[in-house]
Amino acid sequence: MGTPHTAQFSHTDSLDLVLHTARERFLASPQEETRLWIKHSDGSFERLCNTHVTVLDARLKTGQVIVMETRNKDGAWPSAKQYVMKSVSKEDEDFQGQPGVCGLTNLGNTCFMNSALQCLSNVPQLTEYFLNNRYLEELNFCNPLGMKGEIAEAYADLVKQAWSGHHCSIVPHVFKTKVGHFASQFLGYQQHDSQELLSFLLDGLHEDLNRVKKKEYVELCDAAGRPDQEVAQEAWQNHKRRNNSVIVDTFHGLFKSTLVCPDCGNVSVTFDPFCYLSVPLPVSPKRVMEVFYVSMDPRRKPEQHRLIVPKKGKISDLCVALSKHTGVQPDRMMVADVFSHRFYKIYQLEDSLNSILDRDDIFIYEVSARAGTGEGIREDVVLPIYLRERSPARDFNSSYYGLMLFGHPLLLSVPRDRLTWDALYHILLYRLSRYVARPSSDDEDDGDEKGDTENKGSIAKSGQTAGGSLQDPGPEQAGPSSGVVGRNRAPADNSPGPSNWPQRSRRKQLFTLQTVNSNGTSDRMTFSEDGHAQPYIAIDWEPEMKKRYYDEVEAEGFVKHECVSYVLKKAPVRLQECIELFTTVETLEKENPWYCPNCKQHQLATKKLDLWMLPEILIIHLKRFSYTKFSREKLDILVEFPIRDLDLSEFIIKPRSESDPDLYKYDLIAVSNHYGGLRDGHYTTFACNKDSGQWHYFDDNSVSPVTEDEVESKAAYVLFYQRQDVARRLRSQPDLSGPPEPPACGSPPSSESMDVN
Repeated sequence: MGTPHTAQFSHTDSLDLVLHTARERFLASPQEETRLWIKHSDGSFERLCNTHVTVLDARLKTGQVIVMETRNKDGAWPSAKQYVMKSVSKEDEDFQGQPGVCGLTNLGNTCFMNSALQCLSNVPQLTEYFLNNRYLEELNFCNPLGMKGEIAEAYADLVKQAWSGHHCSIVPHVFKTKVGHFASQFLGYQQHDSQELLSFLLDGLHEDLNRVKKKEYVELCDAAGRPDQEVAQEAWQNHKRRNNSVIVDTFHGLFKSTLVCPDCGNVSVTFDPFCYLSVPLPVSPKRVMEVFYVSMDPRRKPEQHRLIVPKKGKISDLCVALSKHTGVQPDRMMVADVFSHRFYKIYQLEDSLNSILDRDDIFIYEVSARAGTGEGIREDVVLPIYLRERSPARDFNSSYYGLMLFGHPLLLSVPRDRLTWDALYHILLYRLSRYVARPSSDDEDDGDEKGDTENKGSIAKSGQTAGGSLQDPGPEQAGPSSGVVGRNRAPADNSPGPSNWPQRSRRKQLFTLQTVNSNGTSDRMTFSEDGHAQPYIAIDWEPEMKKRYYDEVEAEGFVKHECVSYVLKKAPVRLQECIELFTTVETLEKENPWYCPNCKQHQLATKKLDLWMLPEILIIHLKRFSYTKFSREKLDILVEFPIRDLDLSEFIIKPRSESDPDLYKYDLIAVSNHYGGLRDGHYTTFACNKDSGQWHYFDDNSVSPVTEDEVESKAAYVLFYQRQDVARRLRSQPDLSGPPEPPACGSPPSSESMDVN
């Protein structure tokens, strides 16, 4: 602290006078920025944010100690040093670089915030507004919709540090704390969307800097047949009566909204302000799905396929696409979602593909041919088969065994008239023969006569041990696509089956069979024959038998079909196409109907948006994240956007006679990028320095120069365009440095002090 000074003030004097007096007493230069603090008797400090109030309103008392704090040359306040999370070396203090070329430290998943801040920091007129301290006179401390000027001051501190040229990177801890305080969704260190933070920040800065101190009530009026020019001017004037700030001056435009009632034809026209354009991307009607195809031939390994299907298609479309690769007819396929060694869902042909997510493991099983009429028709049943391994449980009762699912489940179609445990055992031996070895002659069971007749009973009676032999059980027969019960089917082929194996009366038992529930966790003694309940069968292995006869490596093996290497080519789209989609007529969704004043009820009206007036800085948000009832995806197609001379005149419906053609040409100044998918990702920024004209790549605290050719990429998410006439105006203006005045709300200072009597 410097030498204290004593001064006298009236109760009606403003804090501006106190600050002015303090600056004179401590010989502060006009370029130095200062602010005032109250020092309480307990040693704590309190910021005097609003210097327009009187000494009485500030509750200053005789003998009150006032501290004046001076901003450092690096843009930071001395009181904020306690928030710096790393020590500053002598080299860092002497650092001198290009103003604005300054990284932001990642505090933990805060790359989204850093990206938005870097974009906004490189908006020339907004940055000059803060660097020249013009914001100080416009801080609105009494706006109930604002944040008491704290967001504006915290952002100003960041801008001043980043553009001081004395930092290669800064730690935005104070700003992060302020944002979390006023927007709880940004509390903590979860990943968020840079566009969502940008929307919050622009709204917060607007309300903190709103020149309208007391907002009047403004009634929104419909066009009611009046000329568009009159309605648009009225709407903009009404907007400015309540909202007048540097954010409105820089970022706000006006579009025309037209709603048409589908019943009565009533047309409603309104003009609404916007801060940014969220434009949709042209979405391909196709989607790529990866599936595993399981053939009936036990010698063939499962095949991985990559299929192109309609996004709004059905399961039948998936089977048709696979049929083109395999030659197997779609009606001989069943589709299932496999999760944790069990069937999560067995799909019907009519089910929608929307219910299948990209991360789901989809298996498509070949079943026997579906034949139709004539003699020899017999009913089939499709059995879901699970694999389980017995293991002694940790229990005092040694007779209890635990069962654990393993491997891939199987869908097996079996003729109902051959549905015996013995027949099923042999059919399974055949289907699993690629990775289940048959016992040799030395493994024959010489003495187990158990249940030769008993085990030939129907599978519907109870879950029993498979044993004995079956004379010509025949090949598998057709199974219904629904995967529930069979219909009348005829034999399909003469492929070699279990009937061709050497028959033995007593062969060593490899596994036992048991009816279970759909999860494979509970045994069922019977299953219903009424056709409404799906029977599930479990193959239970003893650990020793599984180790000896079950080849796990072979069982998990699969091959990749040549189609897996196919990549769906996504043709790039032009930015103008996205804006054209934005202005296309659409029908409102059921969740968001429009109330028609003529019909006196909510209607699914048609809506059309048109651009009427464009702002100085146009922010274009590319809607890469698509959310539906069943799916979420990121659209990573390349959007081609111009670096210079973006001409939007074709989208402006305002009569040309009343506007300058130059008002529709823009140059790019910044891009917020998103890399990765929905669950995880990383945000970076490309930005053009307003002083040097050099493009830089901002990746948290790392900054590197780049060329214009590197700016366009599939990661582009939010685009910042500056109107060309504004750029020319800014270049023609001299570099103004406003007089220093009181800034930011922060923490306790350590600087000169003065007593107030």
